[in-house]
Amino acid sequence: MEHSAPHNKQMSASWDGGTPPNTVYLGEGTVVNGQQAFKRIVSELPDALVIGKQCTLDGVQFSIGAGAKIRIGDCCCVTGAILMAEMSIVIGCFVLIGWNTAIADSDFHPIAPAERIADAMACSPAGKHMVRPAVARAAVVIEDDVWIGPNCTILKGVRIGRGAWIGPGSVVTRDVAAESQVWGNPAREVERI
Repeated sequence: MEHSAPHNKQMSASWDGGTPPNTVYLGEGTVVNGQQAFKRIVSELPDALVIGKQCTLDGVQFSIGAGAKIRIGDCCCVTGAILMAEMSIVIGCFVLIGWNTAIADSDFHPIAPAERIADAMACSPAGKHMVRPAVARAAVVIEDDVWIGPNCTILKGVRIGRGAWIGPGSVVTRDVAAESQVWGNPAREVERI
């Protein structure tokens, strides 16, 4: 599941928005549809987003903060999802992710009221030089051969094991064992596959 970006971009990959940013690597045969796909990539790392070979990403949006990375393996299909990284999201090979799914490795905003106000001010147009308060972050790992249904939410610090099946509408707040089926809010194992 380790993915690294080659130093050159593959010419057989395509994005319907034109040429991807320099921080994005698309593997051979990968297709990304959606003008807004790379709009929220702040990370200036040369390999902030690495997508493997033969992937289809339709209507997907990436939000990648400073110093964060997202890795997607080969032969994945992602439809209408949003992937939000402030640290690291790693997705294996042969993973299917349904529409309206959100994957986040961070809370993105503080929980405490005073910190939320400071964060809102720092994010506003008037807060250009203000520093945002720290928020909790923990890497998300989705291993190979995982199926994630539509309208799911995968939260920070979660590892989803190889071959797991996440039922539609599930909210995954803790690790999911390999080859298990989970459903619900919060997601709970209902059977082994």
